[in-house]
Amino acid sequence: MVGVNFQAPPSLSKAILHPAGTNRYALGYSRNVSRNGTQKLPRVLSFKDSSSEFFSSGRLELRTCHDMHQSPSSFNQRSVVTASLPGAGSVKLAAELFTLATAFVVPFYTVMILAPKWEWTIKVMRSEMPYFVLGAGYIYLLALSWTPETLGLMFASKYWLPELAGITKMFSSTITVASAWLHLLAVDLFAGRQMFLDGAEHNIETRHSLVLCLMMCPIGIFSHLVTKNLTLYFRRREESLKKIEQQPY
Repeated sequence: MVGVNFQAPPSLSKAILHPAGTNRYALGYSRNVSRNGTQKLPRVLSFKDSSSEFFSSGRLELRTCHDMHQSPSSFNQRSVVTASLPGAGSVKLAAELFTLATAFVVPFYTVMILAPKWEWTIKVMRSEMPYFVLGAGYIYLLALSWTPETLGLMFASKYWLPELAGITKMFSSTITVASAWLHLLAVDLFAGRQMFLDGAEHNIETRHSLVLCLMMCPIGIFSHLVTKNLTLYFRRREESLKKIEQQPY
């Protein structure tokens, strides 16, 4: 059974979502409107599959029939909405890729944090293989989540800039959230790799910054920059003091 979850007009009542073919559902409902009045439905329908507890979205297509009442000023409008929605298999695959990608990056953080001096750690972190894997997964999920409304939601303002309301609506889809998660995993791991290699080159402690990068990447980057600059500052200061001490009086 699929439960409807969208902002409906106040007069909308008794909404029922039925299967209507492969990856399609029909939303049957009735509402009362004035003869000259119009009420717009949202172009994207969000739904929840109670068996999997995942949310997704699809484009609406309205099919309407009218029943005239005795009153000439109003009538009862019975409508059926069909929506092209991702199938349960697509949503399940997105969930599996979400879990696999999360588990995939953990070993790289583990060796950087627990064995930073091991020669194989540096060799592994210099490899570009993880980013091909994460990039391929991201491209697949992005293609799976793409809808005709995606660009409009991403660049909703008149200046073609993102708006919070549009981005929030775009992320109402489970597959979109899964693709964004892979995006974050790839970017965070790349940032962690750069921090680790930078620390190895300049002999700077990076483990605390990598832990932060794993959970909150911008804070991890900030931590690494502060650690690097402070370490280099005190290192230069110590070298300057040694030179002063070595000078003959």
